[in-house]
Amino acid sequence: MSADGRCRPLSLVVTPGQRTDCTQFKLVLEKIRVPRIGPGRPRKKPDSLAAGKAYSNGPCRSICGAGASGTRFRRRPTAQAARLRKGSGGGRPPGFDEERYKKRNTVERAINRLKHARAVATRYDKRGYVFLGTVAVAAFII
Repeated sequence: MSADGRCRPLSLVVTPGQRTDCTQFKLVLEKIRVPRIGPGRPRKKPDSLAAGKAYSNGPCRSICGAGASGTRFRRRPTAQAARLRKGSGGGRPPGFDEERYKKRNTVERAINRLKHARAVATRYDKRGYVFLGTVAVAAFII
């Protein structure tokens, strides 16, 4: 799931419980559609992106263009140590803004708001498409 700064869901993908989030990163970003105020097609790319350490791997960084000014990932300590071991061959450290990184919990807060709907919190739906419809209705209400 992705959410905007006001904890409103932007895109939803339902997966089996054992699937990791970072495998669905590209699909979630592709489903984002932000309507424009005036005429024109909806925007597909967010202005900025704040994600946790799980998304700091190479594939996720290349998907969103980690060199972009609005993208912030905190690196894992092992990745930082590996870059320092390489010396000048390790490249430039990625940009990091502590204040913007603190806003990464908006997705968690959006999920909490979705769980106020009893059907989403209990998840009695057996089929994925039915549960996606339930979550979509709850997201629409938000």
